[in-house]
Amino acid sequence: MRNQAKLIVPIGIICLATASSITLAQQDPGDDLSNIPINTPQLPLCFGFSDISDPRALAICDALNVKANVRARELSEQWVRAEPDSPAAQFALSEVLLTIEGNMPRALYHLNRAEALTNYNSLEAALNSGNLQWHYLTLSQLSYVHQLMGDQIKSLEYLDKINQIYGQDVESFRGWPLIKLKEYQLARESANRVLDSSTNERERARAWNTLCAVELASLQPIESMSACDQTINDENTDDTDTVYLSNASEVSLSLLKFAEAEGYLDRATRYLNPDSVADPWIYKMYLTMNQGRFDDARLALDRMLIWRESQEPIVSVMNRAEHYLVSASFLLLAGYAEDAIQLTTTSLNQPDRNGSYSADDSQKNSLAALLNMMAYQTQYQIALEQGASADLLERQRNKFAALKYRLGQWRAERRAASLFANFEVLQNRLRPYAPLEVHIPEWIEPEIVELIGTGVMTTVLNTARNNGAFMLNEGYYHSYATEIAALDNKINKILSAGALALSQLPAEEVLLRARINAHLAEAHWKSDEFATAHEYYVRALRLDPSILRRLELSIPVAVSHNNSEFTNLMESYLLRSPRFHLDNNGLILELSNSPDLSACLKSRGGDILSCYTLQPEGSQGSEWNAQELSRQFHRHTFGLGYDISKAQRSALLGSSVILRSQMDGQSQSNSDALLNR
Repeated sequence: MRNQAKLIVPIGIICLATASSITLAQQDPGDDLSNIPINTPQLPLCFGFSDISDPRALAICDALNVKANVRARELSEQWVRAEPDSPAAQFALSEVLLTIEGNMPRALYHLNRAEALTNYNSLEAALNSGNLQWHYLTLSQLSYVHQLMGDQIKSLEYLDKINQIYGQDVESFRGWPLIKLKEYQLARESANRVLDSSTNERERARAWNTLCAVELASLQPIESMSACDQTINDENTDDTDTVYLSNASEVSLSLLKFAEAEGYLDRATRYLNPDSVADPWIYKMYLTMNQGRFDDARLALDRMLIWRESQEPIVSVMNRAEHYLVSASFLLLAGYAEDAIQLTTTSLNQPDRNGSYSADDSQKNSLAALLNMMAYQTQYQIALEQGASADLLERQRNKFAALKYRLGQWRAERRAASLFANFEVLQNRLRPYAPLEVHIPEWIEPEIVELIGTGVMTTVLNTARNNGAFMLNEGYYHSYATEIAALDNKINKILSAGALALSQLPAEEVLLRARINAHLAEAHWKSDEFATAHEYYVRALRLDPSILRRLELSIPVAVSHNNSEFTNLMESYLLRSPRFHLDNNGLILELSNSPDLSACLKSRGGDILSCYTLQPEGSQGSEWNAQELSRQFHRHTFGLGYDISKAQRSALLGSSVILRSQMDGQSQSNSDALLNR
């Protein structure tokens, strides 16, 4: 249901063409379409119908039924070449392109061709043409594709056309496009009309889903859960229904019920669902990262890849941005910032097909731009850390090369700032786990303050507070106030707001707490309260090893070593790094060359915060060994310590959906086996 903050509508019930099996016999043109008999076919359906007789269409459907997808593509292309003026051929090719390859723009082209070749304005004209089925299918799929591609007005227009020509009640399909258009009152009225007139379970489920989204649209936490409870009824939701379980998790999370939210996700992860746009492992990753449960997040990353490889291509193009952005978030924490840059850049450069989500492209892009900025910023810091152990000439070259990351950061900042410039958008962003929005993790959202400016953000923050955005927990308000004070260098305000934030925030907000601890450490250090500052530095590093690097902060350290050539070199390298500066009141940085080469960062009480040992390379001198240890110590201290192979990092970008669509069912059985281990 979310990126972690989006309601999801099940994709299988949007497409009218496949919502039911309709047998279209010759009827009197004046008959209402609702009087056409609905039969239960004994044979497999072809494009949702039981009585399609065209042998070319049946051959394509036969190929699709046995997953001979390449054959289906070949047959449909041959049909279009042989009969370019056949609406049936145009629709068949569009269906293969859409559902098998996930190629929405090309599918839309052929759907438009099919519509132009029919263009009937009455049921009588459609019946007399002999193309009634293909016309109906074309209109239905045009509504669906326009919804997925973000043109909700056109989606509604095609629904109206189906109603006008065929007399079919399409009211239950209108709610979601209206939600996407933020026409919440119209969506509410539409849903209530469905509930008042329909006894169809699927139509009523869509209506309750719409009402749930309307209830969640307010800046304040919802007072009544009645609509969402109807949508997410445990008795009616089995563990294979990943959409409704994900939506249930979203509703729970918006009420800060973290354990309940995770419980729904755990249920959703038990069964692979290739047809579901909701990948529960994405949301599980976000939850576990927020809570500093990095081992669980690492496991979720592996499971997410298995789930993604099982998805149908049309689903894959709809949630690929979610996969990219949650992966980039984890890689950022783990110290693989260059890979995070690639993932976020890809997300920004590819259109998203999120018509099944309540969030829209601009919201997705705002998170992508924000993460892209953070990835460039982090990689710049990593480049400076690595350059600290280089010789003078190489260090200068390294600084010059690192400027490209600073430039990339600046560009991403400008793009992100433009996406957050709307006052209403900012207000909605500030509500913790705001439903209907793309969820920007709470540990990332404070980055928005510097983008927009502390003056504007203070106004927005206080307005959001007055409007009830922080009714469930004021700690989030104080965390923003801490960030504003840190940027304005108001020490006393940092100390007061930071203390309130830590005392009130949910315990689950581990990474956000790490950020606040880092700000408090700096504030106490500047106030010469060294012992207190020391405690906050230690807490920040233990909660989130990457936080000081991401905030571009330097740790005060007292260096201890035996004055050997190696340890002297190590000291010079580390103190050149932007992560450390010399101060006798600081943490302990202990360097050794016996028996092995090692660097350890310890608390004043001797507790190890980070320690890295390197077997000396006998063929290399002290300088080479010191350089290598310096690089590895930085990587170990300010990352999560996971070795993620280049192959897996490349796999996070995903393989071609066309190539994947050609794989046989073996991948599904392999995935089931992996998940059941």
